Parts: sequence; structure tokens; C-alpha cells
Amino acid sequence: MPTAHENTPAPDRAQEAAASQPWPSVGVVVPTRDRPELLRRALAAVEAQTYPGALEVVVVHDGAPLDTSLVRHGPRPVRVVSNERTPGLAGARNTGIMSLGTDLVAFCDDDDHWMPDKLTTQVRRALAPDRPEMVTCSITVDYDGRRNVRRAGRAEVTHAELTRSIMTMLHSSCMLFDRTALVERIGLVEEDLPGSQNEDWDLKLRASRRRPIAHVDEPLTVVDWGRPSHYAREWDTKISSWEWMLAHHPEIARDRRGAARVHGQLAFAEAARGHRRDALRWAGRALRSNPLQWRAALALAVVCGLSPDRVLDVLHRFGRGV
Repeated sequence: MPTAHENTPAPDRAQEAAASQPWPSVGVVVPTRDRPELLRRALAAVEAQTYPGALEVVVVHDGAPLDTSLVRHGPRPVRVVSNERTPGLAGARNTGIMSLGTDLVAFCDDDDHWMPDKLTTQVRRALAPDRPEMVTCSITVDYDGRRNVRRAGRAEVTHAELTRSIMTMLHSSCMLFDRTALVERIGLVEEDLPGSQNEDWDLKLRASRRRPIAHVDEPLTVVDWGRPSHYAREWDTKISSWEWMLAHHPEIARDRRGAARVHGQLAFAEAARGHRRDALRWAGRALRSNPLQWRAALALAVVCGLSPDRVLDVLHRFGRGV
């Protein structure tokens, strides 16, 4: 368990609180599209959870036929449904959320998988006296077999911290919510975001605006950054999503470090798709806000001829992204 924050119950108190009451039911939403082998690995990891409470899974097929062979009955049922909302990851997640009636809801992408104690550890934190609406954990990034642990180094994450950084280790496959809080107060996953990109950052910002996000700083989720990812290099969509984030979360632009980060990302994306003038414009804005913004420097290197794919491959080997 993480080191206790002054406003966070100590681990032994959280464990005592969990032991004194029934374990809440948990529903797991797994959106998928044409990755059957990875999906089965994710489902096997959910099935292997040590969690003693009721656990069910809903697999949401997005733009693909239902695979009814995944259906399971018994104490840990698996259902399969089609995305009934906006096509894409956000609509698929929301379809799953709304099909569940569990106390808690967790996300797991089809190319990621959990460590056996993931849910038990997070639910203990969720049952602590402060009853957080959202609990995350840290990750291990797997890039073509090379693994790197990414930790947050804290027991809670504030809104101010998330305006200046997406905090990648608070990955969507780590998210656990009080379902009522998610649906009625935080709000569902944003379906208007271009390509469902940055939907996790938007959700974290909205959740942390209400209350700090409780965090278990253990790498309880393995995130696959392998080359089969649907989203790794979709530059046009990434640019639209970053511009959407700046427009809908003005606090990012007001934070010099946050603005510099997004401007540096925009510069790199523009350079990667060969738009030299736009790349230079965004890089200049990033460096004026923060002269140490390394994404802007990488964008300038790409403008000068460095391969963006080579840059991404090197970053991913160390569990990092642009």
C-alpha cells in the first residue's frame, strides 16, 4: 500500500474498514475491437483476481460482431454486448457502464491485463472512511517485451497536478469508480472527444475537480504499448483531441507547464505529419511558456529530419510517450 497522505487513512485502517463490511460488487467494462487473443488474456486476468466479492464482466464489441464464445455463467459471469452509443472507445465504455448495476465499476482495455491482487487492493482503498469516488493504481508498461514501472509517488492526485500532466500511470485500465458517483456526479466518458483520444485525461480532470483522486502506488496493471495499438500514431486525431482539451479545460492553458506540455505535443504531431510551419509555431509557444519543454525540442529535431517513429520507439522502450 502507498505511504499515507495526511488526509488519507493509513493502510491498516483501510484494511480494517474493508474487513468490517461486505465486499461491494464490481463490474468490469472491457471494450474491444478485433484483438481476440489479447482480449482473452485480459479476461483471464480478471478471472484470476483474488477479489472475494461479486465480480462480473461486460465485453463491449465496438464495430465488430459479438463473440458469444466469451460468455460465461456462474460466480464471475461474462456478458457480451454491442456498442449502442457513439462508435469508438468512449461510447463502448459508456455502453458497458450503463449495462451494469454493480456498486463499483472498473475499466480494462482489451490489450492490458491486471495483477491478481489489483481489485482487492483498490477496493480496500475505496472502502476507507473518506470513501473516494475514484481510485487508481500505477502501471507496468510493456513495449515489445521490455517492461518499465511507472509510479505516481503519491497517495492522491489533485486537479492542479492533472492540469500540468496527464499522469500516464493513472491509466484508464487502472480506474475504479463508485458507479453512482461516476454516472450521476462525475459524468460518463466524453463521447465528443475526437477519436476518443485523451478521454482518460478528461475524465481524470473532471473527477479531480470534485475531489482528489485516491491512488494506490503499486504497479497492479500491465499496459501493452506494443505496435498493434490502434491509436499510437494517429496524428490528425491526436491534434484534434489536444485542441479539444485546451478548449474544454481552460485551466490547462492557464498553467504555464500544462500549456507548454500540450503545445509541445502539438508541435511534435505537426512535425510528424510534415507540417513544418505549424510545428514551428507550436514549438515556439511551448518554449516561451517553458524553455525546458523537451517535446518542443523533439519536434524541432523531427522538423530537421529525425524520424518521428524512431523517437517514439525509443520513448516507448523506457515506458514513456510524447
